[in-house]
Amino acid sequence: MSNLLIDLLVVVVLLAIALAVLRFVRGPSDADRLIALDILFAAAIALCAAAALHTRQVLFLDVAIGVALIGFVATLAWARLISRERAAKPPADPER
Repeated sequence: MSNLLIDLLVVVVLLAIALAVLRFVRGPSDADRLIALDILFAAAIALCAAAALHTRQVLFLDVAIGVALIGFVATLAWARLISRERAAKPPADPER
């Protein structure tokens, strides 16, 4: 694959990382932070794929699979934590 296309891929992924970090920091809700975390993991996988294309070594694809598994487990754990927090909160006052 052309080095120009790989460089373009890296630039686009870095832009996605910057936007995801901004969303992670600003929030405002836990769900926004969870989506930002998913984007960060997807960007990490894309960077591993770009490294594999650039160096022509398949080892980076193994790393990408590991990052995907960690991202999946982290998303499940955080989603479960969010659902437990919402279940523990008292219901809102219906008169308002």
